[in-house]
Amino acid sequence: MGQYVAPLRDMQFVMHELLHVEDELKQLPKHAEIDADIINQVLEEGGKFTSQVLFPLNHSGDREGCHHDKATHTVTAPKGFKEAYKQYVEAGWPSLSCDPEFGGQGLPLVINNSFYEMMNSANQAWTMYPGLSHGAYECLHAHGTPEQQALYLPKLVSGEWTGTMCLTESHCGTDLGMLRSKAELQADGSYSITGSKIFISAGEHDMSQNIIHLVLARLPGAPEGSKGISLFLVPKFLPNADGSLGARNPITCGAIEEKMGIHGNSTCQMNLDGATGWLIGSPHKGLNAMFVFMNAARLGVGMQGLGLTEVAYQNALVYAKDRIQMRSLSGIKAPDRPADPIIVHPDVRRMLLTAKAYAEGARAFCSYVALQLDKELNHPDEQVRKDCADEVALLTPVVKAFITDNAWTATSECMQVYGGHGFIAEWGMEQYVRDARINMIYEGTNTIQSLDLLGRKVLMDNGAKLKKFGAKVQAFIEENGADEALSEFITPLADLGDKVSKLTMEIGMKAFQNPDEAGAAAVPYLRVVGHLVYAYFFAQMAKIALAKQDSGDKFYVSKLATARFYFARLLPETAMLIRQARSGSGSLMALDADLF
Repeated sequence: MGQYVAPLRDMQFVMHELLHVEDELKQLPKHAEIDADIINQVLEEGGKFTSQVLFPLNHSGDREGCHHDKATHTVTAPKGFKEAYKQYVEAGWPSLSCDPEFGGQGLPLVINNSFYEMMNSANQAWTMYPGLSHGAYECLHAHGTPEQQALYLPKLVSGEWTGTMCLTESHCGTDLGMLRSKAELQADGSYSITGSKIFISAGEHDMSQNIIHLVLARLPGAPEGSKGISLFLVPKFLPNADGSLGARNPITCGAIEEKMGIHGNSTCQMNLDGATGWLIGSPHKGLNAMFVFMNAARLGVGMQGLGLTEVAYQNALVYAKDRIQMRSLSGIKAPDRPADPIIVHPDVRRMLLTAKAYAEGARAFCSYVALQLDKELNHPDEQVRKDCADEVALLTPVVKAFITDNAWTATSECMQVYGGHGFIAEWGMEQYVRDARINMIYEGTNTIQSLDLLGRKVLMDNGAKLKKFGAKVQAFIEENGADEALSEFITPLADLGDKVSKLTMEIGMKAFQNPDEAGAAAVPYLRVVGHLVYAYFFAQMAKIALAKQDSGDKFYVSKLATARFYFARLLPETAMLIRQARSGSGSLMALDADLF
């Protein structure tokens, strides 16, 4: 079913030529010994594992789905998933960027990030099992007690145990302040937790020995709303002091959700019937601790969008070069065949280039954010750490929403390249469209991400974080503005930067008078900011490609053409988006609800 080849050349371009990752890591004592050879070796091995082990299970896993035994509450993953996970663990992949204190390899997040792109391209549903485990690791690493860390982290790092996060309940999705799950203190210091959770990805399965659930619940007398939520560690099997498995904890799967996509992942309804758990962090501060997990997940979902965009593009490209239909409008291109390959047709090229540009823009963007995370966590200069933290906070909702929106567009365009065959399951393309749709919804819908960006990350600090990023963009513009060869990239980048500043000020002033103005403008505003980010990176990539286009390496010719397509065909969307953002809330809020 199709193919997947890790895009190592472009990954190496981003790492070594665009971001100069090796030089950046030398500023971080923890990672100073990491060089280009190590990065390339990890990426090459990751490419082999994902293409040879994970990709062959993607279509079959989607067709088979997971199996739930209602009598035993057990879930069996699709055929081959458990064996692939065993190989994943034996090869040491779960520990790649984890703390050596707990058995990790201690490699930078920017390397782990690229490996996750490959895994998501090869098999998103499978990747969600270890992906959620990494989020649980991050949360416990930041907020767990020393005892919790000593007992649980080595098992999560090794991959022996996996993790989940249990937030959503049937009556509350994003509004977690409404959740009803209860936790009561027991004599031994543990808590008895009762409640029901839904949409719990990888909530029950047979791939690992134990599953560590991070559960949000309320303590007796807790304050109303989100300020009364606490976070608890609830294992499937209660571990003994030596890490061996003890009694089965009463947190069980009541059903598997019937879903549009990601059928290979067990999305569970989880019931807690007096399950034993332990408090993580302080009482009533559960959301603060869980945000470590949630932010990691939001960045991870962006990587899911990138992964699907890349694999859809690869397969659509192969099809477009092979499939023959009609003749080129400008004359026969394949005289030895009864018709020309469809890649000769302008609109087929538009669809392919849309996916290509969105993949390459996302790869640069995600790698940049991962590198900023490495610097936030490890740079010796406190001010650098703070600046990087601000930038990661600003860009996280853009990673999640902009990339997944684009993935929905790109996978749909790639399905269109196939014509009728794209709608048929055996070709595999329609799965990418179905899988891509969830990424716009979970871990905070893309509208929620837009509200977070505009409300919390921009307006709440009067644009301070946005101005910091804008200063980087402006510095690049000033450095290269006199280069006539770059004007086709620098001029629209500078123009958009100016428009974002004006738009932000205008929305802020209107929202001060009427908060609905922020809600009405948020979604188009995020896409405008997303395009600013992509334009910034494509302008930098175009500069590199221009300098090397005559080197004989056709990679740079392709990169330059992709950048030109982005600026000519995708960036102009911002004109419409800015008009939408400025149009206000009137046309949305004027109609009385009962007149809809």
